[in-house]
Amino acid sequence: MADNPHGLPMPCPDRPDRKADMTLPELPAETFRTSELDQLPDRDTEETAEWRASLDAVIERAGPERAVYLLRRVHEHAARVGLALPRLVSTDYLNTIPTAAQPAFPGDLSMETRITALNRWNAAVMVSRGSRLGLGGHISTYASAAWLYEVGFQHFFRGKDQDGSGDQLYIQGHASPGIYARVFLEGRLSEQQLNGFRREADGHGLPSYPHPRRLPWLWEFPTVSMGLGPLAAIYQARFNRYLHNRGTRTPRAHVSGRSWATGRWTNPSPRPP
Repeated sequence: MADNPHGLPMPCPDRPDRKADMTLPELPAETFRTSELDQLPDRDTEETAEWRASLDAVIERAGPERAVYLLRRVHEHAARVGLALPRLVSTDYLNTIPTAAQPAFPGDLSMETRITALNRWNAAVMVSRGSRLGLGGHISTYASAAWLYEVGFQHFFRGKDQDGSGDQLYIQGHASPGIYARVFLEGRLSEQQLNGFRREADGHGLPSYPHPRRLPWLWEFPTVSMGLGPLAAIYQARFNRYLHNRGTRTPRAHVSGRSWATGRWTNPSPRPP
């Protein structure tokens, strides 16, 4: 072994055709585990091992969810006592308002739930019918944001038939099927018109996306562009504030759904020719 100080397998002298077995010997898993914390001095390795053992015990007896919860609580407490720790990049999907601080729902929750379900269903059926003809459409955009729109329509947005000029809504363009479904439920669109979604050749169809030139009584702004729509909404709100500060009564500009995903991944689209 003098010529092989590292102990690696070598070809056999009597079998020159035999290739060397270059497989490395198995080492404990701990040997390959590295961390940037290894570069810091550990003043009490025994205490560190006890903390690790405690965490392992929690995982084994109470499960990983409990272990994650405890670590988050420790991290939170450490920040409160002034320890300099980096903030968590990702957190659980939780409402930023605690349940105890939430007021009672101001409307009829069961009724609004049914309205939202009807709008989701009618929007999906409208797009699905058109997809049989290769028209395509967007379903999941409105399906995922239906409650946000409904809460706005039921409790926040103000129409133009009351005192003042009403609100200015910048609707996410890919959610237009859901808006059409709601207008249908209100009795302002017929089923025949819904069946004409993306079929405007005869003059009675519905445009794919919001545009005042195509449907001026419903759409106020062209908003389907994911780049220009949000910018237009921001500048509109800024201009409204400019007029308001000078004593002019102006509407409120709502950026409604401009940051939501387009939902293209789960939408039926026409096949290419």
